[in-house]
Amino acid sequence: MDIEIEDIAHGLARVARWNGQTQGEHGFSVAQHAVVVEEIAAHIRPGLDAKWRLAALLHDAAEYVIGDMISPFKAALGLNYRTFEHRLEAAIHIRFGLPVHIPDEIKALIKQSDRASAHYEAVQLAGFTQEEAVSLFGAPPPAYDLVIDPLPTGLAQARFLARFEVLSLAAGYVSDSSAFHTE
Repeated sequence: MDIEIEDIAHGLARVARWNGQTQGEHGFSVAQHAVVVEEIAAHIRPGLDAKWRLAALLHDAAEYVIGDMISPFKAALGLNYRTFEHRLEAAIHIRFGLPVHIPDEIKALIKQSDRASAHYEAVQLAGFTQEEAVSLFGAPPPAYDLVIDPLPTGLAQARFLARFEVLSLAAGYVSDSSAFHTE
């Protein structure tokens, strides 16, 4: 249970999506991506319970330890990698009051939201055409638009922590630390 949200936020704010191969002054961090995925999930399913929004925010939390790798590379590393990733995800879920096993419909929603974020990232940051992004990630959700502005690491970390605080309180999770750090 030596998992702290501050460590997760710190690590995710320093892990760049797309291995940092993006346009702009700052890399697009996994922390910023996680906030976007949670926002998209709430757009797709208005009224989504706070605990599932928290699960969406934490969907890549294991990457604070293992980094961000593309799915084909994860598959190439084999079962031991996947087993470790799943065990770490389970520990993170337990630590923050979420079920170890997320219901399939919520997993599908988070995956849909993750792919929508990847679509926007691909077009706006990684040089993909709209057609390429649609063919790889699908179309983004209707009536939703996103303009990505990659943030400096400190700001990405603070926004992730602030969102965690709001969602964890709404979900009824009580932290054992006296305060959240959202500087």
